[in-house]
Amino acid sequence: MNTMMEAGAQAQRPGEPTGLSQVERVVDAYVAPTKTFADIRRDASWWLPFLLGIVVSVVFVISVDRQIGFDQVAQANINHSAQAQERMSSLTDAQREQAMHTIAVSTKVISFAYPVFTLIFALLAAAILMVSFNFGLGAQASYKQYVAVWFYAGLPLLLKYLLAAVAIFAGVSAEQFDIRNPVGTNIGWYLPSDFPTWVRTLFSSVDVFSLWAAILLIIGCATIARVKRSSAAFVVIGWWVLTIIGGTIAAVYQS
Repeated sequence: MNTMMEAGAQAQRPGEPTGLSQVERVVDAYVAPTKTFADIRRDASWWLPFLLGIVVSVVFVISVDRQIGFDQVAQANINHSAQAQERMSSLTDAQREQAMHTIAVSTKVISFAYPVFTLIFALLAAAILMVSFNFGLGAQASYKQYVAVWFYAGLPLLLKYLLAAVAIFAGVSAEQFDIRNPVGTNIGWYLPSDFPTWVRTLFSSVDVFSLWAAILLIIGCATIARVKRSSAAFVVIGWWVLTIIGGTIAAVYQS
């Protein structure tokens, strides 16, 4: 009997603070991120930020569909690619109309399925982070913890797309709308359309919300991997720069 009572008292640990709830984690990711990432060491669940991402994504895509139209989105995508323009110019009027309809429908389907691609990318990114920290820096965090850190660090991006949805419903110009850069939170958004695509892509990569997310990713990885934030910054910023370079090179080929 005494043994059972002692075990129950040890399990309750009344003097020890309880873990955060999922909602508290989300709130603290914005206002006290270290608390959120420290709690991930206790519980590496990440379903709530992923669910919120799905909701925000659907709201954003619906706003684009109703206020802009995916025909306009398809035309904007073609205008940003010299290769696509060349292909379209070689078609007859009927073929061009059919091609535009196909592109608009496929773009709409992909946009609604975007959370699936987000999940796949998150799983790949978490694997890269785990290899970088666990093998490169000798950390021992689990794969699931890196996935959780990725989703919680990405929460600021939800604010960006909510802001974009508000701007769309407020009456943003359909002709100037770019679904890949929907709101003016980066320098690239303000550059004239006659600037080379790769230049606008480069300056669009350094976004206020992307910087916020990168900072959270540094804090989160440093917390779960138990390494210095300077070391975490070196890894995260290094991969981020490589991603920006890759996107810019791709834009060069498109233009």
